[in-house]
Amino acid sequence: MARRRKRKSRRRQEGRRILEHVPQYSIESGQDKPVTAARKYIKSEQIAPPALLLVKRNEHTTDRYFWAEKGLFGAQYVEENHFLFPSLRLVIEQQEKIQAATASS
Repeated sequence: MARRRKRKSRRRQEGRRILEHVPQYSIESGQDKPVTAARKYIKSEQIAPPALLLVKRNEHTTDRYFWAEKGLFGAQYVEENHFLFPSLRLVIEQQEKIQAATASS
């Protein structure tokens, strides 16, 4: 039987494009749970929001978290609701300025 293609949300795709322009950090969870490892890493490295943390749980699984002023969120939630995060609005505005500058030259 033919498999049906999964419908991709435009809002989530837009959120994913925005998160591409946010600093990313890759870490391993070790003995901690992934969210605990992410929180410890943020505290030890004094990472300023916004940031995306990729936490490797094992060789097959990587959890993605978004560090915002409001706290730590799952990256999928942020992709779908990017308009709720003021720090991402700044990223969007910066990208629009860069695109306008490159288009005019």
